[in-house]
Amino acid sequence: MLHSRVSFSGLPLFQPILKTRLENTYKMQPDEGCKFDAGRVQRVLEGALASALGTTVYSPQGSAPLAQSLAELLQSQAKEVVPPRYKLVCNVLLGQQGQQSLLVASRALWDPESDSFASATFSNASLFAVATVHGVYFE
Repeated sequence: MLHSRVSFSGLPLFQPILKTRLENTYKMQPDEGCKFDAGRVQRVLEGALASALGTTVYSPQGSAPLAQSLAELLQSQAKEVVPPRYKLVCNVLLGQQGQQSLLVASRALWDPESDSFASATFSNASLFAVATVHGVYFE
């Protein structure tokens, strides 16, 4: 294999990364007792939102990075309680607390036997947050 850049020792600078190939299992359904537990994930979401946003004050400039970091935090914490082979989709909505009303809706195409979602809300005097995690079984 020829490389355009080599080190002084003659070895290539960039070693190719070999991917591990796994064989298909052809499992179309999760194992018994290994389904997405929406109640457990909801408790994780509620606890994480309360600890991360306890006394946070809403700011328009800081809301986008805050929502992104919250989504990453919630997804990583939800992964710890979700069985393997589930893909997680995490949505976080942040807004300023006021006299407005808000309706959040989502639609998805999935298998109702194995896929589910969990949702949690948090609000303080300054802001509100709605977090939704969809768990979709993936072969």
